[in-house]
Amino acid sequence: MRIRPVKLTDADAILEIYSPYIHNTTVTFETTVPTRQQFTDRIIACIERYPWLVAENMEGTVVGYAYATRHRDREAYQWCVESSVYVLEAYHGRGVAARLYEALLKILEQCGYVNVYAGITMPNAKSLSFHVKMGFKEVGIYHGIGYKLGSWHDVAWLVKTINPHGGHPNTPLHWSAGSFE
Repeated sequence: MRIRPVKLTDADAILEIYSPYIHNTTVTFETTVPTRQQFTDRIIACIERYPWLVAENMEGTVVGYAYATRHRDREAYQWCVESSVYVLEAYHGRGVAARLYEALLKILEQCGYVNVYAGITMPNAKSLSFHVKMGFKEVGIYHGIGYKLGSWHDVAWLVKTINPHGGHPNTPLHWSAGSFE
């Protein structure tokens, strides 16, 4: 398996991975599959500042992806990001998500971010267990925050601190694909 920065030409493969999560699960609260152009625009907006990585199998097929985005808009939150990871169902349990997150967290640490947050729609024992194994700790639950597939759902929030909370932190670096290998 190979982990590499996303390319705009990966949009179709990423949508193939993401679409079943939209249609069949509450893992994402998105309810309509974005168009290829909409998804390409999301990738462009993300990688202007934050890392987006894909995992390829030995044949070069994209089988998973992970990325970070802004946590909140206010300047005081600039050292915090949210992370997401999605893996093609046939590749669950093969360590793809862990490899993607390890690479993503390393880049975020090198960029100077301090906290990485993950929101997990509950119940989702598999994702919760995965994040705990990756060093995340639960910080709270938003009760009844999202309505999808006929039910209201809670979202658990977890955090992983990747750099110290020292005084006068430097502004985090913008990620440039390949700069933090």
